Amino acid sequence: MLDLLPALSAYLGSGPAPQACAVATIVGASGSVPRPVGTSMLVSAGGDVRGSLSGGCVEGAVFEACAEAIATGAPRREHFGYSDEDAFAVGLMCGGSLEVLIEPFYPSGVDPTGGARGPGVAMGTATSPVADGRALVRRIDRAGDGPLLVPNPLGFEAASIGAELLAMLGDEGMARSAAAQLEPLVRAGHTGVIRVAPAGAGIQGRPAELFVESRLPAPPLLVFGANDFAAALMDAAKPLGYRITLCDARDAFADASAFPQADEVVVRWPHAYLDDLRARDVVDPRTVVCVLTHDPKFDVPVLRAALELEVAYVGAMGSRLSDGQRRAALVDAGITPGQLVKLRSPIGLDIGASTPQEVAVAIVAEILAVRHGKDTPQPLSQVGTPIH
Repeated sequence: MLDLLPALSAYLGSGPAPQACAVATIVGASGSVPRPVGTSMLVSAGGDVRGSLSGGCVEGAVFEACAEAIATGAPRREHFGYSDEDAFAVGLMCGGSLEVLIEPFYPSGVDPTGGARGPGVAMGTATSPVADGRALVRRIDRAGDGPLLVPNPLGFEAASIGAELLAMLGDEGMARSAAAQLEPLVRAGHTGVIRVAPAGAGIQGRPAELFVESRLPAPPLLVFGANDFAAALMDAAKPLGYRITLCDARDAFADASAFPQADEVVVRWPHAYLDDLRARDVVDPRTVVCVLTHDPKFDVPVLRAALELEVAYVGAMGSRLSDGQRRAALVDAGITPGQLVKLRSPIGLDIGASTPQEVAVAIVAEILAVRHGKDTPQPLSQVGTPIH
């Protein structure tokens, strides 16, 4: 739902024609499903749709359920799964199942049900545009509780929202238990359900359920070398949510107007810039470093700095010959064998790429494979594991 908060805010805002909306969110999934837990779809009272839960399998039924929730004001849960008995039943053709929470939201002072609506949910300030990196906490086992928006997930401490959790759960023990589960979930940028029960409830007691969506700030992609390969890489990587910085020591090449996909263009020696980021504690374990300068006087110092950091990926462009020379220079500069094994060079997967655009695809594919622990990626047609 985090990605839909700006749209929801616009519909519920104070413009000339605010509209009620319903948001359907996947809160549970099993088997092979097309979209993960936390994916949401918004339906306005006027019939507008934003987002998708399955790519087409269940959207029609979800649309109808959202329209009913807006009319009645009653949140509801729906379950969608493949039906062997009825080929025309609403379900997922991929064979998995989804549990979907549908919540109505209303503009302040507007009641489209003529005063007959149920508990509904008031968003309040949670509909403000989402900054880069937020977490949203909602109680989903009962209606009427507004969501809690948490800034700065990377530095989140559960104690900072202790009062809000207590108000949401109404029990100090449950609030402490929820806080203990909430902190690692939010800091890791994960989405999931937290269940807590009051002391003495026993196995028959129904726990409170908190649905947590956490989105970390965009991971940094540091591209060193202002050239056609860098431009193509930034075009390919931008849709993946990276915050891209291009750095080159040469004024004539580091022209910001030539690299519109870069969030920042820095004219500086690459290793000096990376050392500065390290000193300011800007680099985190999700950082991707791509060295495309293909010039030893730039490559070796910045690779030495990058390999000494805890980052997700370090890759460098070059031929087999230049890669061998560069690795030898890095060893001479003090890089250990354990550090050197992290270097992805020559950069990218072997997919026969030659043009800058093809090389960019090869690099992005390798970055994704490393990010998801796929050290030896294979064609999907040759693996038997689930796709989703």
